[in-house]
Amino acid sequence: MPADTLAALLLARAEDDRPALLFEGRSWSWRAHVAECRRRAAWLRGRPHVGVLLDNVPELVTLIGAAALSGQVIVALNPTRSPAELVRDARAADVGLLVWDDPHGTAARAIAAALAVPCLRTEDLDGPGGRAPAGRRTPDELVMLIFTSGTSGRPRAVRVTQRKIALPGLSLARMLGPADVVYCSMPLFHSGALMAAYAPAVAAGAALVLKRRFSASNLLPDLREYGCTYLHYVGKALSYVLATEERGDDADNPLRLAFGNEGSATATRRFAERFGCRVIDAFGSTETALSIRPDPQAPPGSLGRLPDGVEIRSPVTGARCAPARVEDGRLLNPDEAVGELVNVRGTGLFDGYYNDPEADAERIREGAYWSGDMAYADAAGHVFFAGRGTERLRVDGENLAVAPIEEVLGQAPGVVEVAVYPVPDVAAGDQVMAAVVPGPAFEIDGFAAFIAGRTDLGRKAVPRYIRISGELPHTSSHKIVKRVLAAECWHTTDPVHVRTGTGYRPLTAADRAEIDAELARNGRRTPRET
Repeated sequence: MPADTLAALLLARAEDDRPALLFEGRSWSWRAHVAECRRRAAWLRGRPHVGVLLDNVPELVTLIGAAALSGQVIVALNPTRSPAELVRDARAADVGLLVWDDPHGTAARAIAAALAVPCLRTEDLDGPGGRAPAGRRTPDELVMLIFTSGTSGRPRAVRVTQRKIALPGLSLARMLGPADVVYCSMPLFHSGALMAAYAPAVAAGAALVLKRRFSASNLLPDLREYGCTYLHYVGKALSYVLATEERGDDADNPLRLAFGNEGSATATRRFAERFGCRVIDAFGSTETALSIRPDPQAPPGSLGRLPDGVEIRSPVTGARCAPARVEDGRLLNPDEAVGELVNVRGTGLFDGYYNDPEADAERIREGAYWSGDMAYADAAGHVFFAGRGTERLRVDGENLAVAPIEEVLGQAPGVVEVAVYPVPDVAAGDQVMAAVVPGPAFEIDGFAAFIAGRTDLGRKAVPRYIRISGELPHTSSHKIVKRVLAAECWHTTDPVHVRTGTGYRPLTAADRAEIDAELARNGRRTPRET
């Protein structure tokens, strides 16, 4: 069986008696886990696509392994989505059977009823004893369907093949060994945890600690209790952990490596310093069609260097973008430098979306993969993320990238989390609005003073409106759903402040009415009216 299949990685652990899974006081060896995967594969064989509504529990990992061994397909459904959305997702993925466990029974039964398919709780899964023959699995064989986060539109089902799981696992396993313990609290229905926690644990023979869901306050106690040496994260999770009370012994823990993506330069640096570990923040997406490796010598905020075969191109003309000119941290030529990251050599590990030719056509053009991610690169090839395709602003005729603004604002004292997004200018184009989740040290005058003192934040990039929120809308993979914030604009029960000179004052009901009236006089609408 080819080495670049998940099935081969699992079968290599079949005689391994070292720990494989650790979960809520219980543990399983690799030998026992692979045997259970084989037993479940016998049950799974010949069934239609199986949709799963599960937290990070051992049965989910077993079903993934069973799918790899049997050639059947698991559909990873996101239980934080509404039943109506889940019905749409399950139908699009041809789900013919639902598997669930607490607390997702109500949603699972509703989906099953809408689709007229069977619905089983994990404890009711049964089948023949013994083990199913593994068969011959191939690298391009489908194992799972995983949905994109849907932060800017409907989620799309990404085809997750044997190689799509195995190759990242083999790559990351070079940094691990059998004595390592991998901490997995990010959801396994998202590609990050699957490919950067589960897969490297299988490939290295390391133990995998499963947590039902992420908890910032429980992270450090868990690391110490289980002896975790490797942590997978997404950027917002680091911010939540850093917002917890700092203690003098935080670095007294076994963690040596944290690997993830979308962490800001400030958050990754602070996390490494506070917890005494190395943090590797890589760039990638569910599609895994291109990747950028971090470069320790790159300027702050850089994703790394543009790899061979990856270019930044204009999404309008298709031409390569000019090198960025940066002065005091400010991008001086965004109109000619900011473009879309494109893999001009092909699609990498992207095997397409499931039954979605329109989505495939949007990403793949003339053999190149267009990521939808905006970026710019300096003359030395250092890449800087500029935002998703839907996260662009145009202020007074100037195009602005969202990500650099968020990077600056996130460094302000007392800021736990920040999101920058466009709201309509009363005359034309956009104004910059920022939603801030404050910590105990945050206060609006200090925030304004911080902004005023930053030379790397251009005048047009300074937020016109500041929203102070207890929390921001997130997907289950901790990505901010900015379309919700943008649609609400200033019409929110959260406090909103408006810029006046170099300071901010509270936005009043009269202010809101006047803004809406002026928009109407100019024939413009707020996003919530469109």
